[in-house]
Amino acid sequence: MTKLKEKTKILLLESIHENGVNLFKDNEYSNVKSLKGALDNEKLIEEIKTAEIIGIRSRTKLTKEILSHAENLKAIGCFCIGTNQVDLNAAKSLGIPVFNSPYSNTRSVAELALGEIIMLFRRAFEKSMKTHRGEWDKNADGCVEARGKTLGIVGYGHIGSQLSILAECIGMNVIYYDIVDVLSMGNAKRVKTLDTLLKTADVVSLHVPETPDTKNLMGPKNLRKMKKGAFLINAARGCVVNIEHLCELLDSGDIAGAALDVFPIEPASKGDEFVSPLRGRDNVILTPHIGGSTEEAQAGISIEVATKLIKYLENGSTLSAVNFVEVALPLQDIEHTTRYIHIHKNVPGTLSAVNNVFSKRHLNIAGQYLRTDSEIGYVVFDIDTKEENQKELIEELKSIEGTIKVRHMG
Repeated sequence: MTKLKEKTKILLLESIHENGVNLFKDNEYSNVKSLKGALDNEKLIEEIKTAEIIGIRSRTKLTKEILSHAENLKAIGCFCIGTNQVDLNAAKSLGIPVFNSPYSNTRSVAELALGEIIMLFRRAFEKSMKTHRGEWDKNADGCVEARGKTLGIVGYGHIGSQLSILAECIGMNVIYYDIVDVLSMGNAKRVKTLDTLLKTADVVSLHVPETPDTKNLMGPKNLRKMKKGAFLINAARGCVVNIEHLCELLDSGDIAGAALDVFPIEPASKGDEFVSPLRGRDNVILTPHIGGSTEEAQAGISIEVATKLIKYLENGSTLSAVNFVEVALPLQDIEHTTRYIHIHKNVPGTLSAVNNVFSKRHLNIAGQYLRTDSEIGYVVFDIDTKEENQKELIEELKSIEGTIKVRHMG
């Protein structure tokens, strides 16, 4: 196993936290390449040809075209909450599971949203910008406390519910809307319709995933339903808010201010200019997608995702993969068994063909684990009889019709 670890090429992009990098090295994976930024498509294709593990954050886009060059890729780690930057179906068809960290930065995003709520109510950002320009605007007009105001949370998942608890701690009334029947935290009250929330809330905070239903959720129709003089916060996905119509309502004063951390189009790298009609507005807080960018969150994410990738490499476990059948596997007895993994299209007869390969070589199967869905089958064998010609065995497994990928662990 140690020799396999030393040969395993691990590519980590976009400044993955050192805790994750060190975890690979502590587990004897010495061939780790960690880069600060994302790569352009040409360099990414060149690197991914030989990579066996790739770790990314939000800027790297692993499209079907990019993944078609990934000849040796075993798994993908998204060191963040979302996985929309990866073509999950393309990865699955290539036998590549994708792992992420769906909850590690929950607190970080919720804290940022709460801070923005207070800043908007107090017009603190607006006053700060004026002070930077030499103006001394100490007037209290329009500056109010968050206590007693109503926060409307759209999307009451892990982040939304965390924000709910924090907001109640400073005396806010919390209402929420979710398409799923979610148990409320504290004194938060669920409303039956989005319309009710928008017409009632003094500040609306968005915490929904990117889906066809949430694209332009806050378009002209719903933006106009917001209570006059309310504030809008988007720490969800950039496609959820229609920026042009938001600008119109900010100009008219119907919406008093906004705070956005995500945008429909974001710069690919640090040196690229951020372009948006929201720039230059004193009543709009703009942050560069930093909701989960705290040291604590990034440290936690790096450990969680690296652990999942190592477990898949060494054990074959696909538990919590977002695009793959989930199989929880026992630890392998590496002294007495060899573990083989066969990933294949889910067609009749494949499992029988795989078993025949082992049977005709008189190899004893000590353990077998199988999970399928409508598209693929994932089967793991623990063989307790040593096969002298392992390369020939693997090639025979690969030659079975419908085979996607074959792996083995000593």
